[in-house]
Parts: sequence; structure tokens; C-alpha cells
Amino acid sequence: MDNTAAWAALLRVHAALTPVLDQELQAAHGLPLTWYDVLLELNAAPARRLTMSALGAAAVVSRSRVSRVVDELVRAGLVERVANPDDKRSAFAKLTAAGRARLKAAAPTYLAGIERHFTGQMTRAEAQTVATVLAKVLRAHDASTVIPLGPSR
Repeated sequence: MDNTAAWAALLRVHAALTPVLDQELQAAHGLPLTWYDVLLELNAAPARRLTMSALGAAAVVSRSRVSRVVDELVRAGLVERVANPDDKRSAFAKLTAAGRARLKAAAPTYLAGIERHFTGQMTRAEAQTVATVLAKVLRAHDASTVIPLGPSR
């Protein structure tokens, strides 16, 4: 196996399964996978809210698209924008009670889809190995990513 086989397989699996999970969530709950991902991140956040930049970093949705997804969620009543008292230039995306209820209702469909299409295709040990290796790659990426904090002084 060459050095790019694992990468190519990861890309193909992601490309194949993401639309399937999206279709299942939309059919059962009228909830796109991108919405589910943002709701999931907000639900896990302290006070169920994140700044747009933090949400963009946490969610699988691209940073450039997160604002548009939040706008859609606001229109649907699942998220609200709340002023950030510490930074007047930014706002929080905050999960509403309706958003939390919708996330809770959709979770069994999402988890069953992951089991059926992904983890159910491997042994428990294989799934643990995949999780461990991908977490290792993410840690290395996070450690090497430098976020500029502004001009040097």
C-alpha cells in the first residue's frame, strides 16, 4: 500500500457516506447534515453557544459557510444570534429549546446511520484503531497550526 492509499480511502468514504447520512436525516427529520453538525456542536458547548469563529473551527461545515448555515438555523428557529458582551464586533450562535429538541429527535437516525454505513462495516477493534489513528492526525495538525493573534509588538 502506498503512502496515499489511506488518504484516498478516507476521502472516498467521506464522499460516499456524507450524502447518504444527509439524505437519511432530511427524509426522517427535514434536517440537513450540515444543520445537524452545527446543532451538535452548539449543544456540546458551554451555555450551548459559540462565537461564529469558534463554531467555524468546531463544525465540519467550512468556516466560510458556517454563517450562512447559522442564518438558515435562525430562520428555522433552531438557533438565535446573541450579542457578545465581551466583543461588540462578534455574536454568539446559541441553541434554542426548539433546536435542542430537533437535535434530540434526529440523534437516533444519525447514530443508526453511522452504525449501518460506517462502524458496522468493521470490528470493534478496527473502529477503535480508526478512531485512535485519526485522533493522532488531528492532534498533530492542531499542534502545528498557528493561529495569528494579531500584529507582533
